[in-house]
Amino acid sequence: MSTAWHPFPRRFEILLVPEHTDDGEGPPDAATALRSAVVELTGETGESGYPRYEGGGMVADIDPETRTVEGLLIDGFEVDYGLTARVVDTPDRPDAPGAAEPRTS
Repeated sequence: MSTAWHPFPRRFEILLVPEHTDDGEGPPDAATALRSAVVELTGETGESGYPRYEGGGMVADIDPETRTVEGLLIDGFEVDYGLTARVVDTPDRPDAPGAAEPRTS
């Protein structure tokens, strides 16, 4: 399936943070996350029924309306308890700050 035009955002950044970081000082950013990755729309639907995104060792089913991660594998493994995945919008332009590096494969 082509992702040239799709009603869903083409990419997100996923931030893996400790669950207790909700301290009211604003959302976490990539600098304070335990791990982060920019994931891109694959054109597939995940087991959860939401669009599948992949990149940087992460495979995620993301609800594009609520920006909720409905399923996540990191390097092929489920996320440990006590960790939370947060979704951050990233620009769709490949040359924009925070955009994913171009794929060479």
